[in-house]
Amino acid sequence: MSADSACMECGACCASFRVSFYWAEAEDGGGTVPVAMTEKVDSFHRCMRGTWSAAPRCAALQGEVGRKVACGIYAQRPSPCREVAQGSVQCQRARARHGLPALVPVPA
Repeated sequence: MSADSACMECGACCASFRVSFYWAEAEDGGGTVPVAMTEKVDSFHRCMRGTWSAAPRCAALQGEVGRKVACGIYAQRPSPCREVAQGSVQCQRARARHGLPALVPVPA
C-alpha cells in the first residue's frame, strides 16, 4: 500500500492532535491556509479549527477516520500536516488512539 493510499484510508492524525502553526502560514499573513479554517492560539500561532479540543478533529477533514478520508484544503494545508509521515511515531500514536493497526514506516 502506498503512503498516499494508506493516508487516504486513515485520517487518524487529523483527528488526534492540535495542529498549531505560525500565524503567517494563513492567508492573511501571506500564506495559503484559509483563515476561516483556523483559530487563534496566541499572538504568534494559530491552529486548525476543531483541533484544539479534548476530542480533536480538523475542520478540513472529510470522511470517516479509518475508512476513506480527504483533506478539504490539501494543497493549502499548514506545515505540521505536511510533516507527518506514514509510520512515524506521531502516525502510530494517532492510529492507536483510533484503534487502527500500525503501519510500516515509509523510507525517506
